[in-house]
Amino acid sequence: MSLNNAESNITVHPTAVVDEGAVIGKGTKIWHFCHISAKAQLGENCNLGQNVFIDNNVVIGEGVKIQNNVSLYSGVIVSDHCFIGPSAVFTNVINPRSSVVRRAEFKQTRLEKGVTIGANATIVCGVTLGEYAFVGAGAVVASDVAPFALVVGVPAKQQGWMSAHGEKLIFDDKGLATCSGSGKEYRLINGLVQEVIK
Repeated sequence: MSLNNAESNITVHPTAVVDEGAVIGKGTKIWHFCHISAKAQLGENCNLGQNVFIDNNVVIGEGVKIQNNVSLYSGVIVSDHCFIGPSAVFTNVINPRSSVVRRAEFKQTRLEKGVTIGANATIVCGVTLGEYAFVGAGAVVASDVAPFALVVGVPAKQQGWMSAHGEKLIFDDKGLATCSGSGKEYRLINGLVQEVIK
């Protein structure tokens, strides 16, 4: 793998460890004390803060930002343009015991496009966070989260909806809302949010 060259524009801090075989996309930045395992895949233009661990068989899309002190374990799949806040926690075994080997039982956790996870949130393995879902700081997510849903608390419960721009959506009696940041319109139908394409 060719690192820190003008062609790929990949930045790897001297204290970081990138195991031979890891796939790193162009423009990605890997900062202090990170460890990228040999079978990990990172897309283009990602930014990994200090002390991030990426395990084997983790797949990360393009434009993903991972803040300090996050470990992504085997079974985690992160789609394009997700944000993972500082010290967020991921797991991959639902019933761990130190004396029982459960590598064959790793559960898949999937973050769809544009998901935001707040600082110190915990994502219990085996869940899917839908497109542009927004997990509040410190929340504990133990079940699937709908696209555009805002969830907070322990355990995480839905408290509203968020736009792709990251603004709270307030729906009128016709099920329509406009994002205050982008001006885009959204529709709520049968408990699911969709962007109105014009």
